[in-house]
Amino acid sequence: MKILLPLILLLLGIGGGVGAGLALRPAADAPSGDAALSGDPGAPEPPAEAEEPMAQPAAALEDHAAPAEYIKLNNQFVVPVVERGAVEAVMVMSLSLEVGPGGAEAVYAHEPKLRDVFLQVMFDHANMGGFAGVFTDTARLDTLRSGLVESAAGVIGPAVKSVLITDFVRQPL
Repeated sequence: MKILLPLILLLLGIGGGVGAGLALRPAADAPSGDAALSGDPGAPEPPAEAEEPMAQPAAALEDHAAPAEYIKLNNQFVVPVVERGAVEAVMVMSLSLEVGPGGAEAVYAHEPKLRDVFLQVMFDHANMGGFAGVFTDTARLDTLRSGLVESAAGVIGPAVKSVLITDFVRQPL
């Protein structure tokens, strides 16, 4: 009798688990990831429209069709970080530009002007405290990037797609 009660409870537990599993299983048209990945021949096939890529806007397809060129600016940018009237650190940054096809010539032709406007944006960012504290915060870097893109577009035009920060170091003095 001592063995019979635990055996009955074990069978009831297994039966309850199987019953709950059958009652709560996903619908036949939405197979679970395990059945689809296992290659089980009894597993239902995914619907045919799931194999086709999702419809994308025409503008997004055109952007991906045009290859981008990446132009690394030759020299690094050095920006002083002034706190309490003294230079506390310097920021050393390397930038690259993402431009549309044929935009490399425009970048190289206007590189001195680009460096000038980029430095002005970085100095303004430093003076607003953008390089103080947690200077790698996403919001701060997004503000800096957007300022760099706007200034580059002002020099080169709409060929500039993005400004990439490739190296970023704060050197305390």
